[in-house]
Amino acid sequence: MPEAPEEIHINTAQTTPSDPIIETRIGDTSVTLLGTAHVSRKSAETVTRMIDSGQFEVVAVELCASRHHALSEPEALANMNLLQVFREGKAAMVSANLAMGAYQQRLAEQYGIEPGAEMRAAMQGAQQHDLPLELIDREIGTTLKRTSHNLPWWKRWGLFSGLLFSLISKEEVEEDEIEKLKEGDMLETAFAEFAHDRQDLYQPLIAERDSYMAARLIQAAQQHPGKPILAVVGAGHLKGIAQQLQTIQQPTETLEQLDVLPPKSLLPKLIPWIIVALVLFGFYLGFSRSTELGMQLVLDWVLINGGLSALGALLAAAHPLTILTAFVAAPITSLNPTIGAGMVTAAAELMFRKPRVGDFSDLRHATTTLSGWWRNR
Repeated sequence: MPEAPEEIHINTAQTTPSDPIIETRIGDTSVTLLGTAHVSRKSAETVTRMIDSGQFEVVAVELCASRHHALSEPEALANMNLLQVFREGKAAMVSANLAMGAYQQRLAEQYGIEPGAEMRAAMQGAQQHDLPLELIDREIGTTLKRTSHNLPWWKRWGLFSGLLFSLISKEEVEEDEIEKLKEGDMLETAFAEFAHDRQDLYQPLIAERDSYMAARLIQAAQQHPGKPILAVVGAGHLKGIAQQLQTIQQPTETLEQLDVLPPKSLLPKLIPWIIVALVLFGFYLGFSRSTELGMQLVLDWVLINGGLSALGALLAAAHPLTILTAFVAAPITSLNPTIGAGMVTAAAELMFRKPRVGDFSDLRHATTTLSGWWRNR
């Protein structure tokens, strides 16, 4: 059956410039949108004070399940088996969380600021007062994939290489980025480092998430009728959520549309096969001239690809069986650029030594010393 739209009334009130508040009413449920600054200690104090006031019976936060898990159980992410990450299709989620963590760590080291303190305060306040906690943000992995799809292909490489570079970057975060964080969104500010054009990021990172969180708040109001809700969101989302609350008629349908993953392009699947065909055609030409020439080409291919790959694994202090795997895999994987020898040797190393996500979290420190390159798996 179609969902009955809730009657929504919105009034705006301002407490302080750093803590704007919008009062809304969804049906019989009052919803208070508290706009917070992700790098403000005062915002965390405001959240605690409002929850302690006893005026609210439900707390909603700008977090998805994975970000909530990373905040509440940081060691769980650090101890996750990387092979498990890839098997469960969580690579995008983990990559985004690691990039966010690295960005927040740089902020903490430079300015003594702990980003996300207001979200922790909301989580702790809800637990202390035994209040339901609603996670209203979209999964960060889905947001990353939709953000990537919204970028031209040449900018996607910049985004993902930037995410990787952020793990080992020593560049200081500029003060103007801190000011943007006070009024904006953590995901947008962190990812803007790598996209170089905020317009590319606006739709998937801001507008879509405004709609998503508005739809989740409508659902929360329906699930907790008559119980006042405190929604803790970044100040950059405040007006967008308030506007979307007035336009969304079918929250479930809205959420389903915003959770759809973008379709995969067919071209990347065709290019490797074209390259394979060209390489095999080269071998064919060699054998067509003489069997000896053809065999020499194959032998050179195996020795050069396998030898260099095994040497690289040896220099990286890989497991002996990983070195052997590198020699065997490289001549084969070189025929298909979508499967690198490094992928196969990484899988072998995962089986023999099982590195943890915590090793990735330590990359920024490990890469500063020569021994760190060998110690960190």
